[in-house]
Amino acid sequence: MSANLSNYPLNRRQFLSAVLAGSAVLAFGDLALPRVARAAAAAGPFTLPPLPYADDALNPVISANTIGFHYGKHHRGYATKLNELVAGSPMADQSLEAIIKATAGKADQAAIFNNAAQVWNHTFYWNSLKPKGGGKPTGALAELIEKSFGDYDKFKAEFAKAATGQFGSGWAWLIKDGDTLAVTKTGNADTPIARGQRPLLTVDVWEHAYYLDYQNRRADYVTAVLDNLLNWEFAAKNLAG
Repeated sequence: MSANLSNYPLNRRQFLSAVLAGSAVLAFGDLALPRVARAAAAAGPFTLPPLPYADDALNPVISANTIGFHYGKHHRGYATKLNELVAGSPMADQSLEAIIKATAGKADQAAIFNNAAQVWNHTFYWNSLKPKGGGKPTGALAELIEKSFGDYDKFKAEFAKAATGQFGSGWAWLIKDGDTLAVTKTGNADTPIARGQRPLLTVDVWEHAYYLDYQNRRADYVTAVLDNLLNWEFAAKNLAG
């Protein structure tokens, strides 16, 4: 189950195919984004890809106990519920991205949107992290961060502010916005792909992402992830498109 993402080929389709260990990859605009594997299983069309690393690989920043509940219970629960909601409907044959775009902003389909978006967001989150990650990026991504934010430290401060300032549950994102980068945050299951934006990285700030390890100290969790786990290779592949 473990993998070193930095060893994958530079080709974005091969990279994301490898990182999802055989799961399908779907292009969203010019960006190849991970989605859960499609399988003709009794549980339904949407199943979870394996984690791109062992469940204890993010220790001590994120414990195997947290991964067990977060991936094994919460993430899996969203996929299970989505399968129940779309069973027997045309959406059962659609991609996660298509479901998210079709249901975004529609009150009568909020349950489908929430579960589809949470499956997608979590898959993207797992790939936004890697063991011995964090620190400063290099190359074109580093140059664009400097152009967009002034320098890396200013980016880090803005990202941490978005992650800690998101009231209640949600996500902090680094996205490509035209020719520059931007930091944004979304509440609950909301996701940049519902708005036609290109995400490069995300950090989950739902309490189930950190409470077993950090209790109410969200800021400590965010800082630890930024410093030690961010997968800049994944972000660079998403930037390159």
